Amino acid sequence: MVARLIDEEPDNAYAYSKVALRLASRVAAVREAAGFAAYATQRYSEALAEFRAARRMTGSVELWPVMADCERGLGRPEKALEMAGAPDVHKLDKAGQVEMRLVAAGARRDMDQLDAAIVTLQSPELASNSVQPWTARLRYAYADALLAAGRKGEAREWFAKAVEADRDSSTDASDRLAELDGVEFVDAMTEDGDDEVAVEVEVEVEQPVEGKADDQD
Repeated sequence: MVARLIDEEPDNAYAYSKVALRLASRVAAVREAAGFAAYATQRYSEALAEFRAARRMTGSVELWPVMADCERGLGRPEKALEMAGAPDVHKLDKAGQVEMRLVAAGARRDMDQLDAAIVTLQSPELASNSVQPWTARLRYAYADALLAAGRKGEAREWFAKAVEADRDSSTDASDRLAELDGVEFVDAMTEDGDDEVAVEVEVEVEQPVEGKADDQD
């Protein structure tokens, strides 16, 4: 039930996780599920405790990136960066290493180190043309960091690349790209007034003619 509800109903998933903990707190999978349920509801201290318990039980390092992100949630980006440089990171698989890079970049942004965040995301995985499960999120994070640094042209390019890789709509890259292109989506009523349809409106700003004063009524 935690797995079924965590995306759409995180509070209910959290409630189920508490029941599971009462019934089987010595099972690593239960502690991990409870950690993710707490994480989804922004209970970062509780999530971190559950992830640490699961890690002690299994000896696995796969939870290292999400544990570091909990440190960010607790307002400790420096600790997240320390974890990003720990030896455990080298034991992660490729997906875990990419996730750790995303967390580290987020920590840099928490500390207002935008240029460092951009550099952190620059990697062979970002440059690769192959599409992996993490590609869309990595490109999106890079585009967002570029935009935050005022590099709008480059940001647009990478949001477009994120859209290309986002086959399951895991990000809102298409909306961000449309926003940069001055496209606005509004709701409009059909003629019978019953059904709503999406209408794409391109916003254009009329430029004043040089040397000509505005007409007055």
